[in-house]
Amino acid sequence: MAEPLPNPDEVKDSKTWKGIFAVSGIMITLVIYGVLQEKIMRVPYGVNKEYFKYSLFLVFCNRITTSAVSAGSLVTSKKALDPVAPVYKYCLISVTNILTTTCQYEALKYVSFPVQTLAKCAKMIPVMIWGTFIMQKTYKGFDYLVAFLVTLGCSIFILFPAGIDLSPYGKGRENTVWGISLMVGYLGFDGFTSTFQDKLFKGYNMEIHNQIFYTTLCSCVLSFSGLVLQGHLLPAVDFVYRHNDCFLDIVLLSTVATTSQFFISYTIRNFGALAFAAIMTTRQLVSILLSCMWFGHPLSWEQWIGAVIVFGSLYAKNFWKKPSPSPPPQQTENKASSPEKAVP
Repeated sequence: MAEPLPNPDEVKDSKTWKGIFAVSGIMITLVIYGVLQEKIMRVPYGVNKEYFKYSLFLVFCNRITTSAVSAGSLVTSKKALDPVAPVYKYCLISVTNILTTTCQYEALKYVSFPVQTLAKCAKMIPVMIWGTFIMQKTYKGFDYLVAFLVTLGCSIFILFPAGIDLSPYGKGRENTVWGISLMVGYLGFDGFTSTFQDKLFKGYNMEIHNQIFYTTLCSCVLSFSGLVLQGHLLPAVDFVYRHNDCFLDIVLLSTVATTSQFFISYTIRNFGALAFAAIMTTRQLVSILLSCMWFGHPLSWEQWIGAVIVFGSLYAKNFWKKPSPSPPPQQTENKASSPEKAVP
């Protein structure tokens, strides 16, 4: 006896609710994550107006939380905890990931969150460069055009700041050479990390949580060692102990950073990379606007032009990209048990 076909209206409603769940999850967690980053690194704590300066401590807290959750997911799903790839490859991702996150936090001492967020949009350029060298990928002329426009918009945004938005850590305008250098380092290390993650996924039969667990475990060891060698571990713990509101901010930061990984994987698995890219672009725009309102960052009219160029180019790339041709039915059936991977 043939099974009854599903009601199209019910399928549509289910897809709608899944979409609302995915979009709201990504927007809420990552917008909160961005606001907390800026609050912890740029807003003073206590009556003495002390600044939290230990960015590597934030990296350690984020990584140990994610590592614990990934281990729990692997154990709960009864999947192997053994490393699939050589351990040194996990460690290589860990090193570049730590450098990426450290540059990101340190840059907030010298540039505002809106400048940093828009500069992150230029990460497609180092990804294209690393992809050419590591993955031997080739890119179309439209990709290079979008990369050029994004770079142009980011340059305008950084070079023409509102003069009264100053860094709490330095003199002069916030777009210091050191702050921009940190953002360049962030983009370079982040581009290598994501490209090498992609290579690792394609070269080995690896679960997402397996890679996350081992890379974050290595990151925990490396960041903890860095804190001890720099003599920052005890001062960071003392700062958090004296400022309970900073402790709560760090706990919430680590929680939303870990939770966002679930929503990223869920979104790509159910709606594809194209929809995820559009959501992330919107999230960056919302984060910039929210930061400007919450922390009082003024934007010059040149910066508005730069932002329009960047987000216009990214939306054009997302919505004009031609979808891949659908595979034959038998291929789709064979691949049904292998959900699309998400690389945060």
